[in-house]
Amino acid sequence: MNLLNTKVKTKINKKRLGRGIGSGKGKTSGRGVKGQKSRSGVAIKSFEGGQMPLYRRLPKRGFNPINRSKVAKINLDQLQNFVDKKRVDTSSIINLESLKKNNIINKSYLKFKVLGNGNLTSKVDIEADFSSVSAKQKIEKLGGVIKIKNQK
Repeated sequence: MNLLNTKVKTKINKKRLGRGIGSGKGKTSGRGVKGQKSRSGVAIKSFEGGQMPLYRRLPKRGFNPINRSKVAKINLDQLQNFVDKKRVDTSSIINLESLKKNNIINKSYLKFKVLGNGNLTSKVDIEADFSSVSAKQKIEKLGGVIKIKNQK
């Protein structure tokens, strides 16, 4: 009988262990005799009966910092592409919030960096957390302004 598919609720009583020899689960309560697994409070986690455990079979790679912040990276040619498609408004400041609002950057990113790959043909004002030197030079050459947050 499959209990998951029955419409009528059925209640099966739990086996009561250690209730005398006549119950069939008395004395050692089905745990056998002696040994680590017969004691209470023992759970041998990730023990696979002597087989190499899964966490030791799989390779560990690199160092994973706990408090790494996700940084979105945008190249100038990508930015120009968005301007050409009118997904980015050049008259206002381009920042993380505006890029998230236009679904250019995923909402999980906390910071964003402008990189200098490609060419920019339109004047833009950008407020970013980080910027490469080449990106800054290309933006300022066109008369645009790039403001880096948390920088004096």
